[in-house]
Amino acid sequence: MLGTILLVFLILMLLGVLPTWPHSRTWGYYPSGGLGLVVIILLILILLGRV
Repeated sequence: MLGTILLVFLILMLLGVLPTWPHSRTWGYYPSGGLGLVVIILLILILLGRV
């Protein structure tokens, strides 16, 4: 159950960081860098068996 919620959350975050809307074109790589950090933390937690 938790894995499904995390997967949906990551997909929504991925759609949110894409610079396809006019108001987000000037953001640069900041949102995708934050998403990458979240993915790295989740991978570490999965490898340690915490999730």
